[in-house]
Amino acid sequence: METLVMRQEQPAAGEPLRPHVFRKQIPFEPSAESERLGWVALEAVRYRRASAFELVRPAMTHHALVMFHHTPDELEMWYAGVSRHQPPPAGSVAVVPAGRSYRCRMIGLRDSLNVFLDPGLVARVAASFDLDPARWDLPPLDFRAIPSLGAAMRAVDAELMSGAAGGRQAAESLANDLAVQLVRYVSESRRRQRRRDGEFPPAKLRAVVEYIEGHLETGPSLEQMAAFAHLSPAHFARQFKAATGLPPHQFVIARRVERAKGLLQRRGGLSLAALAARVGFADEAHLARHFKRLVGVTPGRFR
Repeated sequence: METLVMRQEQPAAGEPLRPHVFRKQIPFEPSAESERLGWVALEAVRYRRASAFELVRPAMTHHALVMFHHTPDELEMWYAGVSRHQPPPAGSVAVVPAGRSYRCRMIGLRDSLNVFLDPGLVARVAASFDLDPARWDLPPLDFRAIPSLGAAMRAVDAELMSGAAGGRQAAESLANDLAVQLVRYVSESRRRQRRRDGEFPPAKLRAVVEYIEGHLETGPSLEQMAAFAHLSPAHFARQFKAATGLPPHQFVIARRVERAKGLLQRRGGLSLAALAARVGFADEAHLARHFKRLVGVTPGRFR
């Protein structure tokens, strides 16, 4: 089996590869690619190949969407918690979020379209849906048969195979439509999941928030908060995030920072080390890191 391992080509930690840089490391040619077409926010490449190979792909700067027109005889893929051990239906779409690596093994003829979408565009589309880009994230998707997303992928494929007859403006329109379909599908899926999980009753939410406020110094664990709410940890985490917009641990950190702000505004207050302990942070550096992230300045500057 031909084995392509790219770990040695990966740049320093925190520096994902751009799609066209990675493609140049693959020792077989695509049947079509967008690199010389002047496309922005979107890159695409089509592969038609009959072989057996194994590939380790490093983290990338762009979200990757994959659709098979003709699926291989065997396929295994591992990425971001997804583990697939059989070929998907033709026309279904997989999504590997930016910053995530993946590994795959294929045997047999396959015909695939690989599209790389700018995360900045997806964030702007999410904002147009009244979603907070700072809190909204694109999840990994195992191959899903999503008619609207599949249609958007086929439109990109048609433009690519025509040699980009519509030019740069057509590519921008296709990129935007692909981002819209992706954000819409993920958002609707999450809304359906929240409905299945049920909603946090307001009285119970208030009680949980009061419990958190009363235990900031010791730091309530997810298990402790869930037990207080009489829910399983997984169920509690889903309901709590749906109700507050934050995962439980991030909510605890945000409340600690808010309490620290109040203490910092008092004259003759605690030292920063003592204040960090008072609100439940491990040390002064821990406080400073989260305080600057959420407030925009260090605790000392805020004081």
